[in-house]
Amino acid sequence: MRPESGPTAFVTGITGQDGGYLTERLLAEGVAVHGLVHGHDEQAGALTERCPGAVLHEGDLTDGDRIRGLIAELEPDEVYNLGGISSVAFSWQQPVLTGQVSGLGAVAVLEACWRLQEQVGRPVRVLQASSAEIFGNPEQAPQNELTPLRPGTPYGAAKAYAHQMTSIFRSRGLAASAVILYNHESPRRPETFVTRKITAAAARIAAGQQDSLSLGSLDVRRDWGWAPDYVEAMVRAVRHEQPDDYVIATGESHTVADFVAAAFEAAGVADWQSRVRVDPSFVRPVDAAEQRGDATKARTVLGWSPTLDFAAIVTAMVEADLSRL
Repeated sequence: MRPESGPTAFVTGITGQDGGYLTERLLAEGVAVHGLVHGHDEQAGALTERCPGAVLHEGDLTDGDRIRGLIAELEPDEVYNLGGISSVAFSWQQPVLTGQVSGLGAVAVLEACWRLQEQVGRPVRVLQASSAEIFGNPEQAPQNELTPLRPGTPYGAAKAYAHQMTSIFRSRGLAASAVILYNHESPRRPETFVTRKITAAAARIAAGQQDSLSLGSLDVRRDWGWAPDYVEAMVRAVRHEQPDDYVIATGESHTVADFVAAAFEAAGVADWQSRVRVDPSFVRPVDAAEQRGDATKARTVLGWSPTLDFAAIVTAMVEADLSRL
C-alpha cells in the first residue's frame, strides 16, 4: 500500500531533460513523485537538489520484477515512461540493449500497470513517450497519428514496438496513452545531443574559448520544439478522459544549418560558415531527411499548443550556455 494519501506519480527517466521538467510540474501541483534511477546515475544529485520532494528508487527497465514490485508497492495514479536509450547513434552501437531497455522495458511498465489496475479496481493512467523515429524516413510530411510506422534505426524499432504495445494494452482496458514526440530542446539537453553541442560551441566561440565546430550533415531537417511545452502535452494526454495517441510537434522544420545560424547569431558571432566543418564520422548510417509533425489532434482534443518558436528556443539555449561560462 502506498504511503501517500494524495495523488502519486511514478516516472522512469526522471533524471533526463523531460523527467526533470515533469517532476517540477507535478510537485508544484502537490503530486507525490517517485522516480526510477540507475544506482550510478550522475544526474540524480542534480535532480534531488532541484526537486527535493522527489523520491528516487534504484532500478532498471530491464528488471521486470523490480518494475512490477515498485509499481505494486507505490500504487501510482499516473505512470510516465520516459526512460530508455536516448541516443539514435548509441542504438546502432548497442541494438540489443536498445531493444531490451526501450522496447521490452516499456512493456514491463505497461504490464505492471495493467496488473495494478486489475488489483485496485481503478484506472492507472500511463503515458508512453514515443518518438518521431517510429516513422523512419516517411514518404509524406507532415506526419500524423495515422502515418505508417516504418522505423529505420534500432532506436526507432524499439520505440515502435513500445508504441504498438501501448495500443495493445489500451485495447485490453489499460488507460494508456502515447505521445509521439518530435525533437524538443532546452538548456538542460546534454552536449551529446547535436542541438546543445551547437549552442554550447557558439557560446564558447563567442567567449574565445573554442575556435570551430564539427558536425555531421547540415541538410537534415527537424521539427524542433520547447521541452517544457512537450511535458505539458504529456500531462494533458495522460489525464484526458479517453486514452489515445498524439503527435506532439510544432509543424515547422528547419535544417541543422538553420539551427547553427540561429545559435551563432544569438551568440553574436558573425560568419558561422567559417567556423563549422562537416565531419563524415558524425553522419548516421540512416537518417531521415525530414521529420515534421502535424499536431492538429493534440491542439484540438487536448487544447495544447507550443509557446516558443524556433528562434526563441535557440536563443534561450545560447543565453543559458553563455551564462555558464
